[in-house]
Amino acid sequence: MKKGLYWAGIGVLGLFLGACAGLETKTGTHPQTAAPIIQERVFEGFVAVIAGEGDTWSSLAVRYLNDPGLDWLISEFNGGGNLEPGRGVIIPRKPFGLGGLERQGFQTVPVLSYHQFSNQESNRMTVTKAAFSEQMNFLKENGYRVVTLEQLFDFLDFNKPLPPKSVVITIDDGWKSAYEIAFPILKTQGFPATLFVYTDLISGSEKTLSWDQVKEMAENGLDIQCHTKSHLDLTAVEKNVSFRDYFSRIEEDLSACTSMIKKKLDRKTDYLAYPFGNTNQLVISLLIKQGYRGAFTVKRGGNPFFVHNFRVNRSMIYGDYTLEKFKKNLAVFQEEVLP
Repeated sequence: MKKGLYWAGIGVLGLFLGACAGLETKTGTHPQTAAPIIQERVFEGFVAVIAGEGDTWSSLAVRYLNDPGLDWLISEFNGGGNLEPGRGVIIPRKPFGLGGLERQGFQTVPVLSYHQFSNQESNRMTVTKAAFSEQMNFLKENGYRVVTLEQLFDFLDFNKPLPPKSVVITIDDGWKSAYEIAFPILKTQGFPATLFVYTDLISGSEKTLSWDQVKEMAENGLDIQCHTKSHLDLTAVEKNVSFRDYFSRIEEDLSACTSMIKKKLDRKTDYLAYPFGNTNQLVISLLIKQGYRGAFTVKRGGNPFFVHNFRVNRSMIYGDYTLEKFKKNLAVFQEEVLP
């Protein structure tokens, strides 16, 4: 689809450029003023544009697609490189490349999961400030595009494409170190991220976030979503507990988290991170009933568009990871060998 639209656009762009080049002032007894050169032509599926002085991929995305974040789409469609004045550009007006499907394989989107951070000491669940900063710098310097959960699920639902090197950043629980260490680094890089909170933990203690801190993070680019009320395993059924009581417990654990975030932040929750990554069909059915769009496990691996929306994979980033180990969690394409 992408190549067909591209070559159709190139053909029109060639005619367009030729027409522009042919607009010359006529000479003779009655000189005529040359017609103004048209810098764009609008078609049903795309726009053919001659880049002007000061144009960038981002400015074209704002002008024609109303979203500077779609600069990658225009750049990729036109082979990338620098945008020089006078360059012919095709701007697709309809989605292409849905699902990241190519002849060689398909796109996958890694979702990274963090928990706690520290200035110096690390353990399995705690990443140092230096390591987190190094990891975020690596993403920035190597052309990864950090995207939101909404963008991810638009991709999973086969509605919109994502940049080829997309990655999602999530933080679980609600420890104060997310505010003190991770949040400033994310802001510096301009990266969106999602904080999955279990609301019983948000108490404003020495080690945990307060709702004022969560609100500040929410007002400055972090998406706040649910990690349940109490962080109990949603699939665990205790001995001598009836199915009715088990059902009521998990229903309350889900709805109470949603209600608390609505009360404290006046925000709707659409996504859940399962405690311990565990789920079952009953839990999924309750999430759908309560209006959730998707949910996350901690099964390591990337996410193609056909992953189950309520079993999305996440790769936990541990405190003992070197940068080389971190890189192994960033696969963004799955090659398929055709018979």
